Amino acid sequence: MSAPSSRLDATHNPDTLSWVESANTQDTDFPIQNLPFGRFRHNRLEPWRIGVAIGDRVLDLHATGLIDHSDMHRLMAQTVPERRALRVALWEGLREGSALQKLWADALLRQSEVELGLPCEVGDYTDFYTGIHHATTVGKLFRPENPLLPNYKWVPIGYHGRASSIGVSGQQFHRPRGQTLKPGATVPDFGPTARLDYELEMAAWVGVDNALGAPVSIANAESHLFGVTLLNDWSARDVQAWEYQPLGPFLAKNFASTVSPWLVTMEALAPFRAVFERPEGDPQPMAYLDSEYNRSAGALDVQLEVWLQTPTMRAAGNTGECLSRSNLRDAYWTLAQLLTHHTVNGCNMRAGDMLGTGTLSGPAPEQGGSLLELTQGGKAPISLANGETRTFLQDGDSIILRGSCQREGARRIGFGECRGTVLAARDL
Repeated sequence: MSAPSSRLDATHNPDTLSWVESANTQDTDFPIQNLPFGRFRHNRLEPWRIGVAIGDRVLDLHATGLIDHSDMHRLMAQTVPERRALRVALWEGLREGSALQKLWADALLRQSEVELGLPCEVGDYTDFYTGIHHATTVGKLFRPENPLLPNYKWVPIGYHGRASSIGVSGQQFHRPRGQTLKPGATVPDFGPTARLDYELEMAAWVGVDNALGAPVSIANAESHLFGVTLLNDWSARDVQAWEYQPLGPFLAKNFASTVSPWLVTMEALAPFRAVFERPEGDPQPMAYLDSEYNRSAGALDVQLEVWLQTPTMRAAGNTGECLSRSNLRDAYWTLAQLLTHHTVNGCNMRAGDMLGTGTLSGPAPEQGGSLLELTQGGKAPISLANGETRTFLQDGDSIILRGSCQREGARRIGFGECRGTVLAARDL
C-alpha cells in the first residue's frame, strides 16, 4: 500500500508547461510540477499572505479565489484529498492554455519585489540525528573507540529545539556568546564562540495534528506531514562541547536556525521516492517503525549542496564556493519514522511543528555537512579557491544551502535558497 501523498498524477507530467514563462526554464526550482507554498507581503505594515512559487513569481493564493483566508496553519491542516485537490486546481490554472490565465495574471508578483517570510509560524521544533555518516565522523572525534553509542541504530535520537529563533533565508544573526572550556584548562571561560559552524539539514513540517495520547502509526505518518524545507541549524561547537553533558544541546544551538521560505509538498516529492534499506548486519527497525511502504519508498532522493561566500568573495562579486554535496537518501531514518517515533508516547503534534533531520553528510570525507567534519574538528583547515582558509565561520561569512530533486522521467524541482550570514558578536 502506498502513502496517499506519494501517488503520481497529471500534475507530475514532466512535459507540462506553464503560461508563466520563467517556470519553463531548465534551471528554475519552481516549475509547474513543484508548486510549493509560502508566505509573502509587500511591506512590514501588511499581514502575511499565502503564496505559491511558480518560476520567479509568487501567485497570491487568496487572489485566485481558491482560498478565502491567509492562515497557513489552516491550509497545512487539510486532509490529503483536500491538498491534492488544491494542487490539481493550481496546476490546471497555471498550465499552458489555461482559461484562467487572464484572470490569474493579476495575482502574480515578482519574488524579488516582495518579502518572503517563514512558511508558517513555528509552534514546536525537534531536531533529530538521522545522518549516520555525520554521527560516525563526529563520534570518532570524541570517542575514537566507540563513535556510535549503542542506541543510535535502534531509536531516532532527537532533542527539543527553540522555535522562537528560527528565521527565514536571508537571516542575519550575531555571533553567540557562552561558556567554553579551552584545551588544557580546568576553569571555563566566557565570550564569543570561536568555533561557529553550520549544519546542512532538511526540515519536515507537520500539517494534520494528532490528539494528545493518540500516537500516529507508521502507515499514517506521511498523511500528517505537509512538506519539506532546507534547514541550517547553526552551532557553537566550543559551547556545545562544554554544556551538552548530561542533558544535550542548549545555548550552542538555540541562538539561530534558518529555513528556506518555500514548503515543497509531499505530493510534489512523489516522483523522487527511494528504497529505504539498512546496511547488511544492522538491526532492522522495530515493528512500530516499519511498514512495507516505508521499506519500498520511504526515503527521498534530494540532492543537497553547501556554499560559502566570504566577505572577500562578496566584495569581488564572487557568488561563493561549494563546500560539499550530499543526499537526504542517506539518512538513517525516514521522515515517517521520525513523526511516528515522536508521537509513540502520546505526544501531540500540531500544524506548523517542525522536525529537523540532523546533519546530512555523505559517506565520503568531502561530503561532510558541517565544518566540524570537513576540518576534522578544526585540525585541518580547508583551502578556498581565492586563497582564503577556514576552520570555522568568521564574521561576515554567508552559508547558502541548496537542494533539488532530479530523476529520469520527472521534471527537476528545487527548494529555493537557504542563506544566513554571521554578524559580529554584540557587546554585553
